[in-house]
Amino acid sequence: MYKQQRITVIIPCLNEEQGIESVLRRMPEFVDEVIVVDNGSTDQTSQVARGFGAKVIREDVRGYGRSYKTGFKQAQGDLIITLDGDHSYPPDAISYLLEAFLHLQVDFLNASRFPVRDRAAMSFKHHFGNLILSLAMSILYFRWVRDSQSGMWVFRRSILENMKLISNGMAFSEEIKIEALKDRRVRFAEISILYTSRMGEIKLNPWRDGFYNLWFLIKKRFS
Repeated sequence: MYKQQRITVIIPCLNEEQGIESVLRRMPEFVDEVIVVDNGSTDQTSQVARGFGAKVIREDVRGYGRSYKTGFKQAQGDLIITLDGDHSYPPDAISYLLEAFLHLQVDFLNASRFPVRDRAAMSFKHHFGNLILSLAMSILYFRWVRDSQSGMWVFRRSILENMKLISNGMAFSEEIKIEALKDRRVRFAEISILYTSRMGEIKLNPWRDGFYNLWFLIKKRFS
């Protein structure tokens, strides 16, 4: 528990046995619940996560968004924090993000990877693509968003009740921010974090996922 708030951390994983160990070793003690959603791993991801006390949920239908929606259904905390199992988002930043969340008195806090301080963490192609997608979201929804594709957020579990989350894929990372921005009752903010190089294999297909996410932004805006 952190300042009278129960904390749940949700981590979607697909073959992340190397990264998930590093993530869970650095998980703050005040976190009440760690949920690892195993999205059909063929390695030792689940076993490693259970060894560190995480609650492991198996979701065999592949998809980044699908994994998160499965995890959200099981979450018990007042505040939910998300991050990847590849160690690219810093578990050490959780207390920093929570302090910012409470100080700013918001309902959804996005952890922006920009400016990228570790040049090895993101290729120029990924950097450029992320900037284009963030600019597109900012224009379409009339609100500046520095990192629309970030996978680390802090938000009140209660706001999920009013969100219409349809994406089961990578577009989920932008969709949950769109839903937060669309709801005038939800206070939204961003803060920068240190983003580092991932461990393990890369799951993202930059061209396919990038164009799909751009199409999804436009479709969701005008549907």
